[in-house]
Amino acid sequence: MERRQLGRTDLHVSAICLGTMTWGQQNTEAEGHAQMDYALDRGINFFDTAEMYSIPPRAETQGSTERIIGSWFKARGNRDKVILATKVAGRGQMSWLRGEPTELNRKHITAAVEGSLQRLQTDYIDLYQLHWPDRALPLFNDRTTTFRDLPKGSENPIEETVEILGELVQAGKIRHVGLSNETSWGTMRFVQAAEAGKGPRVVSIQNAYHLLNRTFEIGLAEVALREQVGLLAYSPLAQGYLTGKYQRGARPPGARTTLFERGQRYEKPGVEAAIDDYLALAKEFGLDPVHLALAFVTTRPFVTSNIIGATTLEQLKSDIDSIDVKIPADLEKRIDALHQLSGNLAP
Repeated sequence: MERRQLGRTDLHVSAICLGTMTWGQQNTEAEGHAQMDYALDRGINFFDTAEMYSIPPRAETQGSTERIIGSWFKARGNRDKVILATKVAGRGQMSWLRGEPTELNRKHITAAVEGSLQRLQTDYIDLYQLHWPDRALPLFNDRTTTFRDLPKGSENPIEETVEILGELVQAGKIRHVGLSNETSWGTMRFVQAAEAGKGPRVVSIQNAYHLLNRTFEIGLAEVALREQVGLLAYSPLAQGYLTGKYQRGARPPGARTTLFERGQRYEKPGVEAAIDDYLALAKEFGLDPVHLALAFVTTRPFVTSNIIGATTLEQLKSDIDSIDVKIPADLEKRIDALHQLSGNLAP
């Protein structure tokens, strides 16, 4: 398994990262443990989670994923073999996380770190990420709100957030800091704050990136490469839509969209036709559509690690096998040609 430098740190993470957000709803504790055992055996040393997981977020299951990882650490005694990433929720209305609407101030960040450390049964977090910004932004599948329409509201200054994170680094509770669902402007403000001596430099940004959504290439890719704030790409299979399993309105038993109806962003005009084109392209080149989609993400020069998620060991094995798939120049041209036709269809 290829290892890549995490930002400007001395840590080297696997090019494929084990995503964990299904553990605690779609997956049991035993299944989560089995996935971690298998991933570690395959050379994956990088696991990603969040205080909010499992997904979809609910008060009844909040923290369940971190608890499953924590019980695995305790049972296996192998905390030192894993580079562990988790996240603190940004500004929002999920009062059940910390008893009131969330924000990125000292009170909330400190409480979130302590909660994660307890659930994870560890005394340090390798990469602590801000799950989404503290300021108002059109995020996730919001394509109706523009910057003109954004509400004016409270926000904590980025410089103060960086200072708080610096104190947690000094205390040894976190080692490095990352962003998630962030913009080019926001990322550079965090870099600027660190360069001004306010606190630690961000080492990564975790945003959605896949064949149907290449918006990261507009602005953020340059930031990632020039500032060594590499992409940790999530949803590389577009929540499973790029496998083709949801085409023509199909709802396979036990699949994520079947259970939770969270795939609306991938059921917009033009998406199904674009998926058909990518499925046909994979067939033409003799590739599994899963491998085409994952290999495309993993091989981008601005990607530090590709976050995969699976609900079965069979899916996990197939996902990890994509590490051996190459994207030759002729296939690269065909992918870009399809992208020119379809553009960015889903966030």
